[in-house]
This record gives sequence, structure tokens and C-alpha cells, in this order.
Amino acid sequence: MMKKVTGNILILILISLSTGLKAQDWEIYRGSNDLSGQTEIPLPSKPELAWTLKTGCRTVSSPVVYRGNIYFGNNDGDLIAVEPGGKIKWKYETGTAIEASPLVVGGKLIVGSLDGVLRAIDAESGKLLWQYETGNQISGSANIWIDEDESMVIVGSYDYFLHCIDPRTGRFMWKLETNNFVHGTPAVSGNYIVFGGCDGFLRVVNPLTGQMKQDADLGVYIASSPALSDEYAYVGSHEGIFYCIDLQNMIIKWEKPARNEYSVILATPAVNSSKVVIGSEDKYMYCYNKSDGKKIWEYRTDGRITGSAVISKDNVLFGSRDGSVYILDLENGAGKWQFDTGRPISCSPAITENKFFILTEDGSLLAFAGK
Repeated sequence: MMKKVTGNILILILISLSTGLKAQDWEIYRGSNDLSGQTEIPLPSKPELAWTLKTGCRTVSSPVVYRGNIYFGNNDGDLIAVEPGGKIKWKYETGTAIEASPLVVGGKLIVGSLDGVLRAIDAESGKLLWQYETGNQISGSANIWIDEDESMVIVGSYDYFLHCIDPRTGRFMWKLETNNFVHGTPAVSGNYIVFGGCDGFLRVVNPLTGQMKQDADLGVYIASSPALSDEYAYVGSHEGIFYCIDLQNMIIKWEKPARNEYSVILATPAVNSSKVVIGSEDKYMYCYNKSDGKKIWEYRTDGRITGSAVISKDNVLFGSRDGSVYILDLENGAGKWQFDTGRPISCSPAITENKFFILTEDGSLLAFAGK
């Protein structure tokens, strides 16, 4: 039986808005604006470690790829650009930790840091183009809404606001107040922005006006980011409960309880046409039927899973804090491939044609490729 959630009823027709990624690019956290974490770019059939770059500083940022170059932040406050062969191209120093993944927009890297500043850096030269100040730290990645005539960068802050900024100039456009920190990344689909907050609400916002159209009071701490697919949002909670929210009526279509008290969900789900996968701090990767929430399989690692998986065709790619990178069979959860990095992993991988990139927490960037 579906549980009713508070909020006004509004019919939403959510049409997925793709970033138009080329095969050599992964320009946004999770690969697309809806944060669905799924791609038709195939993984290498037999991945091998191509190269490793050790930066020597802890990182929980996820890499993005633009024109073959790889970009990510670290806890020293450096935004790092790496050339395709694994050599550092440039560094930009912000002075405070960068936990978020950069967003690529029109040749600019847009990224927030724990000093509460959102910066636009030229992707080629590493020069500062503009900056925008919020009132507190930025932990989640920025996203972008685009239509024929306008584009807007959306980012959450610990100042309790969701901010909207002009990506060309850094000019303030609007902000929406919540009741607590906005930790995760907002998801974008069609003409709507969907995001969760540490106040327990999942909110739907009109990007043109910045006005909240409706909300769902889940009553749980939401530090993760939602993934959107069709007319549904999939999101986990700090209490370990995993939700599928019907965005047409703002009701919980189904929910999966926490396995135990360690089942904190910080990861963003990965969703394709029929399945949704999500990792948990209880060390398991779970796969559910997208429509009814029936569990299809589960796979246990030896460490907490705080980073997000990516679905590539019939494969699930992710890292665990046990130090291993895994590829599982999407249909049955069977292990296909595993690589021990020796260091915990908390990021989401970036996939390009016949390659993928992943960061370990000690700041090592690993590039995998086919033979």
C-alpha cells in the first residue's frame, strides 16, 4: 500500500534532459543531469590498469572528463587537471577542501568548496573566471538546467539555501530557503529541479522562478542525491531507508527498510529502464526492480560503500572502502571483475570510451583501459 506524503499534488511530466556527452567526455557528476548514473558507453571487456597518478592528498571528489582531460578536487583545496596520459596539466588552489565533483559548462569548470564559494575555472588554462559566495560550505556538486534560450547553474549550500547562478557571469539569479543543510547534488529533469535536504524534505522546484512547486516530507535526514527516471525519484537516507517517490502525486511508491543500524546511505542510486542499484554503509550493493521495489540481488563487499555505482549496459561499476573496484553483472549480481587498489574508495567513477577513471581516498587517480 502506498504511503501518502505531505505536499500539494501537481502533475509532472519529467522528460530526461541529457548533457549530450561525447564518448570521450563525462562532464558532470553521475554522467547526466538527472543523476541516473547510467550510460551506453561500454566498459573495457578486460580492464587493465593503464596508469596511476599519486597526488598525495586525501580526496572524496569524483572525477569528470572533458576533451580527454580528467578533473577533480582534493582536501587541500586544489582543483587538479590531468592530461590523458596521467600528467598534471595545472592546479588551481582555492585554500579550502573541495569535496564536490566539478561541472563542465562551456569550457568552464564550476565547482564549490568548503569555504562556501562556487568558482568557475577555465578548463584549458586553470584561470579563475568568476566566483559566487554562498553563506556556508558547499559539499555537493553543481548541476545545470538548460533550455533553448537560457541556462542556470544550481547548487546547494550549508547556508540552508539552494542557489541559482548564471554560468556565464556568476551572477545571482535566485535562491530557495530550506530548513537545514543542503548537502547533496540537485537532480534536473525537464523543467524541474529535484533535491533532498537534511531537513527531511524532497523538494521540486521550478528553475525559471525558483519557487517550490511541491515537497515530500520523508521525515529522515537526506544527505544523498536523488536519481530521476521517468516520473520517479530514487533517494536514500541517513537512516538507511531507500525510497522510490512518485513525482506526479508526491507519494512513496515503495520503500526498502534499513538492513541494520549501519545501513547509512550516502551514495546516489544508479537507474536504468528496469533496475535501480544502490550501495550502503552496511557493505552491500543492492539491486531492486525499478517498478515495485522487489529485491533482485545483493552483493557484499568487505567495506562500507559510500561512493555511487554506475550502470554501463549490463554491468555495475563501483568502488568500496575495502579498497577494491568491482564490476558486477547487472542481471544477477555475480562478480565479473575486481581490482584491489589497496586504499579506500569513496568516489563515483567516470566512464569514457573503452576507459574508466576512479580516485582512491589517498588522492591516487587510477585509469583503466582495455587491452
